[in-house]
Amino acid sequence: MSEATVIEPGERTVEEIISGLQRGERFTVRTEVLGSSEELTLRFDGDIYYCDSPTILHKHTDATDMRECIENLGFARNGE
Repeated sequence: MSEATVIEPGERTVEEIISGLQRGERFTVRTEVLGSSEELTLRFDGDIYYCDSPTILHKHTDATDMRECIENLGFARNGE
């Protein structure tokens, strides 16, 4: 498995993230959840998109659903 690129919320657009995932990149997003620092990993295995942490796992079967997840979690740059 490839090394994940660490990004901060809002550092990239949703399209930059999705394009990277489709090229085989993995991203680790550092964010705060309920006052604690958390790292979530975004990845794509060719069929399923994943957004996971030690405590949650979201699976999405298409890029549209993954875009919505990334936007809802506030990981993408606003307005793009």
